Amino acid sequence: MDGSLWTLMGGSTGEGANVSDATGDVGTPEPAAASAGGYKSSAAESESAKSGAFTLTPRQILIVLPGLLMAILLAMLDQLIVGTALPRIVGDLGGVSHLSWVVTAYTLASTVTTPFYGKLGDMYGRKKFFIAGIVIFLAGSALSGLSTSMAELITFRAIQGLGAGGLMVSAMATIGEIVPPRERGKYMSYMMVVMMLATVGGPLLGGWITESFSWRWIFYINLPLGGAALVYLISTLHLPKRRVEHRIDYLGGTLLGAVATGIILIATWGGTEYAWGSVQVLGLAVVTAVALVAFLYVESRAAEPMLPLHVFRNRNFSLTMALTFFVGLGLFGAMTFLPLYQQTVQGATPTVSGLLLTPMMVGSMITSVIAGQLVTRTGRYKLFPVVGGAIMAVAMFLLAHLGVHTSRLDSGLYYVVLGLGMGFLMQMVSLIAQNSVELKDMGVASSARMFFQQIGGSLGVAAFGALFASRLNSAISSAARGAPGSGPHLQVSGGSFNPAQVTSLPLAAREVVFGAISHGIQGVFYGVLPTAIAVFAIALFLKEVPLRGRAAPSPETPAPEMDLVA
Repeated sequence: MDGSLWTLMGGSTGEGANVSDATGDVGTPEPAAASAGGYKSSAAESESAKSGAFTLTPRQILIVLPGLLMAILLAMLDQLIVGTALPRIVGDLGGVSHLSWVVTAYTLASTVTTPFYGKLGDMYGRKKFFIAGIVIFLAGSALSGLSTSMAELITFRAIQGLGAGGLMVSAMATIGEIVPPRERGKYMSYMMVVMMLATVGGPLLGGWITESFSWRWIFYINLPLGGAALVYLISTLHLPKRRVEHRIDYLGGTLLGAVATGIILIATWGGTEYAWGSVQVLGLAVVTAVALVAFLYVESRAAEPMLPLHVFRNRNFSLTMALTFFVGLGLFGAMTFLPLYQQTVQGATPTVSGLLLTPMMVGSMITSVIAGQLVTRTGRYKLFPVVGGAIMAVAMFLLAHLGVHTSRLDSGLYYVVLGLGMGFLMQMVSLIAQNSVELKDMGVASSARMFFQQIGGSLGVAAFGALFASRLNSAISSAARGAPGSGPHLQVSGGSFNPAQVTSLPLAAREVVFGAISHGIQGVFYGVLPTAIAVFAIALFLKEVPLRGRAAPSPETPAPEMDLVA
């Protein structure tokens, strides 16, 4: 990628916001350098201190960290815990034709609101929007558990998503504000561990709660966890108070929401609700394209744009957004189909299916901790996304060999390799994005990273779902032609497939379906392989910018004005 992208995006970096530091229960913040780039002289550090940048001591960070981790756990669990309960939900509420919207409504609402939480937190202070996100999320959770119809559940899941959009972004941006860049890798590795625990534990917990209690409790369980996070963060989290007047970019935010909505609906409806060449899908694509052009025009002229285009002039930031998009496209798109393979070909129950992913979690935890510690010691990071991309490509090649006779031990080893790559890659993407912007754009960097990942994941599920469905249907049709009367009459659209369908088939037909599923899974991972190679190639072009450490204020610099901010 050359310099033309960020040159065309236009805009100047401008001056940092006028911010007053604050101190609270966690102690007195220490001034630190805030602008992106390498290590600074003492004079530059003093100038950064004037701009309002601050850090907390390691002890103070560890006091705040549990609340941030609880918020991340809350957001991650709710994305993963619902899937195992969907059959029971349909059994109680009906509305099977609208089942996908239980997930889509949540994803759409959270994706659309993610940039708002990031930008508004930058403008008016992070804590108030963090707290608001948790409150909205908890209200949506309680209402979801009380739903009496599918329409109500979809509506309340959308409310949940409106709050969830702020949980992950606020947590990541808060780390960006209170931790010097050089030390962030260590704390982000803790977040990566929590995310992987949620990835494995979410389906397990969802299955257990649904079977032992009721599907309604997969929503009620959020209340004590979220309540604890809310109380803890109110008590311990104290961030700078913004003292500047702002003009909110309502038009830009609306257009960005329209673009995100269009992309997700195209990915959701294309090939399932409507054919890819239908008037509905093509019309939606045209509207989305027009909204994107209008968004770029508005943002280039807005006083305080929702997604400032000047951040894309930074080479590392633009490359990082490309990285996170392709990671979402390939990794999350392909991972969608692993539970289907496990619950059919490998004969695992939904609970065991979650346990089978434990090796991936272990591999990811190992490399994320190693990468975090090494970044803190050396201040350098480029090696990790390069190695992570390479390992991810190797893992996709190995997973492309999953077949009918692949043992759980072999597939577990493949998952370990994938986890090793994820651990080197995932946290570094956030770290590089945050290090590429000024403090005043920290929320923008975090929200942009989440936004591009979610958009990539939505497109990946649609694209690889279509590929999986095509290969599976083709394999079943070929088997039926080779042995008339023996092939099962199953058709898959957009990758939607219920494992329960397979268990009800005769043995001979089941073997045909197992072979077809394996054929489809192999095609998906071979399709993801170029995406993984692209991640590796993009990472090679990252510029190594030494991460800033904890800066000492210059003696001649007057101490910044302090306000107690709750």
